[in-house]
Amino acid sequence: MARKTTKHEFKSNTMPAIVTVGPVAILLLFLVVAPLIFVAIMSFCQTDEFYNVVYKFTASNYSKLISADYLKIYGQSLLIALITTVLCILIGYPFAYIIARTKSKKKQLFYMLVIIPFWTNSLIRIYGWRTFLGSSGWLNKLLVTLHIVGEPVDFLYKTGTTVLGMVYCFIPFMVLPLYTAIEKLDGSLLEASSDLGARPIKTLFEVIIPLTASGIFSGCLMVFIPCLGYFFVSNILGGGNTDMIGNLIERQFKSANNWPLGAALSIILILVTLLLVKIYQKLGGDMDSLGV
Repeated sequence: MARKTTKHEFKSNTMPAIVTVGPVAILLLFLVVAPLIFVAIMSFCQTDEFYNVVYKFTASNYSKLISADYLKIYGQSLLIALITTVLCILIGYPFAYIIARTKSKKKQLFYMLVIIPFWTNSLIRIYGWRTFLGSSGWLNKLLVTLHIVGEPVDFLYKTGTTVLGMVYCFIPFMVLPLYTAIEKLDGSLLEASSDLGARPIKTLFEVIIPLTASGIFSGCLMVFIPCLGYFFVSNILGGGNTDMIGNLIERQFKSANNWPLGAALSIILILVTLLLVKIYQKLGGDMDSLGV
C-alpha cells in the first residue's frame, strides 16, 4: 500500500516550484491574460455620441462584422494570406532543403541569411521596398536606363506588391520550421528510395514531403495567421487598396475611434488563430515547433 504524502513533504515539494514559476505566472497574468479579458469585455460595450466607451452590454459589434463590406475584406485577407503562404512554401522549401542537407561550412552561412532579416525592424525593410519599387526608385531607373520601358512603371499600391511584401516578411517563418523537419529526415530512406528505382521527383512527393509534413504545416500556420494582421505592409505597399483584417482593426482603434468594434474584430482574429492551432494539434502537430 502506497505511503501517503505528509503535509510537510507536500510543502517541501511544491514550494520550489511556486518560487520558480510564480513570478512568471503573475507576469503573464498581468501582461497577457488581463489585457485579453479587457479586450473581450470591451467588445461587448457601446460608444456614445462623442465616441467614448460606454460600459453597457451589447452584441451589436459582432452583428456588424457580417456586413457585406467586411465580408469582402475577410475574403481578400484570406486570399492574400493563402497566396503568401503558398509562395513561401514554393520558395522556402528548396532553400530549407539545401540548408538542411548541406554538409560544408556554407550551411552556417545559408542559415545566417535566413536569420539576418530578423535583426532589422520589418517596418524599415518594407519602407526600403517602397523606395526600391517607387516611380523614382532603383528598379524603374534600371528599366528606363536599359530601355526596357519608356517611362517609369507604377509598381506600388497593387495586390501583387502587398503579396511581395508579405512574402518578404514571412519567408523566414516558413524556412525555419521546414529546416528543422528536413534536418531530422533519415538519409537512409532517400538512399533506399533511390536503390529501389524511384526517380528524384517521385522520392520528393512520396518520401520527403510526407515525412516533413509537420514542418510544412507548422510553417503554414506561422505565415498564414500573422499575415492576416500585418496591416502596415498593406498600408505602405498596398496604399489602402488591399485592406486586410489588420487594417480594419487599426482603423477602428485610430481614425474611427470605435474601440468596441475594434475589440470585437480582435477577438474574432484570436478565435481564428486558436481554431487553426487546435486543428494543427488534432492532426498530430508538434506544439513546440510553433513556440507554444
